[in-house]
Amino acid sequence: MPNHLFDAMFAPRNDSAKVFLHHPDGSTLSHAEFAQIAARQASVMRNMGVAKGDRVALQVAKTPEALAVYAASIRIGAVLLPLNTAYTPEEVAYFVSDAEPKMLICDPRSQESLAEIAASVGASLMTLDADGNGILSSEAARTAPLDDVAECSAEDLAAILYTSGTTGRSKGAMLSHDNLLSNAQALTDLWRFTDADTLIHALPIFHTHGLFVAINVSLLSGTAIRFFPKFDLDAIIEALSGSTTLMGVPTFFTRLLADPRLTRERVSAMRLFVSGSAPLLAATHEEFEARTGHRILERYGMTETNMNASNPYEGERIAGTVGMPLPGVEIRITEPGSENELPRGETGMIEVRGPNVFKGYWRMPEKTAEELRADGFFLTGDLGLIDEKDYLHIVGRQKDLIIAGGYNIYPKEIEVLLDSMEGVQESAVIGVPHPDLGETVVAVVVPIAGAQIDPDSLLAGISERLARFKHPRRLVVVDSLPRNTMGKVQKNALREAYAGCLS
Repeated sequence: MPNHLFDAMFAPRNDSAKVFLHHPDGSTLSHAEFAQIAARQASVMRNMGVAKGDRVALQVAKTPEALAVYAASIRIGAVLLPLNTAYTPEEVAYFVSDAEPKMLICDPRSQESLAEIAASVGASLMTLDADGNGILSSEAARTAPLDDVAECSAEDLAAILYTSGTTGRSKGAMLSHDNLLSNAQALTDLWRFTDADTLIHALPIFHTHGLFVAINVSLLSGTAIRFFPKFDLDAIIEALSGSTTLMGVPTFFTRLLADPRLTRERVSAMRLFVSGSAPLLAATHEEFEARTGHRILERYGMTETNMNASNPYEGERIAGTVGMPLPGVEIRITEPGSENELPRGETGMIEVRGPNVFKGYWRMPEKTAEELRADGFFLTGDLGLIDEKDYLHIVGRQKDLIIAGGYNIYPKEIEVLLDSMEGVQESAVIGVPHPDLGETVVAVVVPIAGAQIDPDSLLAGISERLARFKHPRRLVVVDSLPRNTMGKVQKNALREAYAGCLS
């Protein structure tokens, strides 16, 4: 039996001498050199007792060596557990106790604080620093590369990604070889990736977007990668001239637009800009097209499903929508709390079914049964609608739905109006406790740099366009909205901050 994922993406290539990674300092790493690093790491893992099905936890800076851990894990049939570098030792302790990895790879600066945590589950502790050095690299340098490849089926686990855990315990989404490969194949075809492409990669590699979209598509298609440790505006602006594609979060595009060096001439070699992980404001979409001549391609995905929908490569890319289902993926809108499918144009729960949908939550069978229906449809927790053109619109998260006096209020409807008002850069609408209505609406607004916002005038400006029960009871002006590492607005933090503002 072959190794489903390794054979498709990491096996020796006919063009193995071709450049895989371009580093910021101008140096490069070929596919063959990358494969050699991963094969040596795989040998170290095997020697330390990591076997097929064992978990390998990784909390390190973004480097080629860190990326090679992914390839090494797949080679021996291990299950990768990438962890956000911002997690504290206390948070890491939860993931380690839950997943019980056989190996934990961390930054040398965290070695002391994580040693006892690793020992609690009998995990070997290895290190990798921001330069790719550490115990793992030292051991790999003096270890012969592994020759064999573990046999893995399409249904074998390849990774466990933990959800953000903003409501209760973080859940480990179990992703199979086929979940990852089928999605990479669909995106490679849909977005027309080939070995003639060069992708600008400034995303983290502990997340679906940066690892299982950007990297998998590049490996499958032979695309070269300009590999940046993080988003550096000067470096990205410079890289645009010699690249063809960029995958980013909305913040990337707003920062690029704030720089006068972003011009049509600068992006003349680019063919595709992809945005995801957080909603892209329609104003950003339109301003980017006006400046560069490119319409950003927005898509929709999540930890449990990889990518579900995408605006078309050829055809109309509609601002404010995330396009249509990927080939092989089904999307339906149902009445929350039931399985009744809603007609086109009505808002409800977005459900997804396809080869991209995860196998369930690690060691949480009850939670899996709650969110993964017997017919294979996954309840995403996102609210949305499908319009007359078959484009999917995301209205918000179910947990962000505001119910005031028995009326359902969708924050997105109010945010769109606020964002269109003069002087407003962006907004977030939340529900806060109210003694009479149960909860009611509060709007948090960020002004455009230099703009002065009068809350009363702004509320008056949207009042005639909203039913009375949807009117914000208070509008707060702030310098910025709280975001996670992928650029998503953390409404849970806003709800906590303003929980008592109307009491």
